[in-house]
Amino acid sequence: MRVLGVIPARYGSSRLPGKPLLPIAGKPMIQWVYEGAQTASLVDELIVATDDPRIYEAVQSFGGKVELTRADHPTGTDRIAEVARRHPAEIIINIQGDQPTIRGKEINDVIQVLLDDPSLPISTARINLTDKNELKEPSVVKVVIDEQGNALYFSRAAIPYPRDAEHAVYWKHIGLYAYRHDFLFQYVALPQTSLELTESLEQLRVLAHGYRIKVVEVTQDTVGIDTQADWERVKIMFEKKLGK
Repeated sequence: MRVLGVIPARYGSSRLPGKPLLPIAGKPMIQWVYEGAQTASLVDELIVATDDPRIYEAVQSFGGKVELTRADHPTGTDRIAEVARRHPAEIIINIQGDQPTIRGKEINDVIQVLLDDPSLPISTARINLTDKNELKEPSVVKVVIDEQGNALYFSRAAIPYPRDAEHAVYWKHIGLYAYRHDFLFQYVALPQTSLELTESLEQLRVLAHGYRIKVVEVTQDTVGIDTQADWERVKIMFEKKLGK
């Protein structure tokens, strides 16, 4: 079964413009994402989807595959769908362009559940959330699941509310999404919902329209870069790791 990996990389960002090109330990962030995603053995083809020639040129300079897309896509998923229309594949995985610590194992885990269960339209990832600061941080998305590991709700709030803290288990959502080909195009055609717009979380559109999202537990966290502080923290992390 052919699997296409797409990394959406938009230049414009309200909080951190041009972030795919921000330098981290001698490389632009998009290169770290691309090289991490390349280690996923289940991905047959990997493409960066961007609306900006500067990102396009940067990806070409390190030998990555990249395609220019329309600039007016409302979401990253719409950008992925544009590329997926040009590259036939049974499964398409959305690999966020602002997660330079992403690795192949987590990508493979999210893909594997779709390979194992043909009834699933979409899958994503979660990791146990124990950091109380992250629990309170709106940029860290939380997810609650049912007994079969399907998403009940995603939120920027700390969910579930700990009325009885002894039983509270928190899951951090990791922004990886694997879509079955037909469902991806069905999804982008669905109207946005009040939940999606309220929380600014497009995966809520899937739940609000009655579809199932399998949320796979993974063992390694990813670090997303949304702010200047995130970038500074990740730069230090990489420099320590590489001994610079």
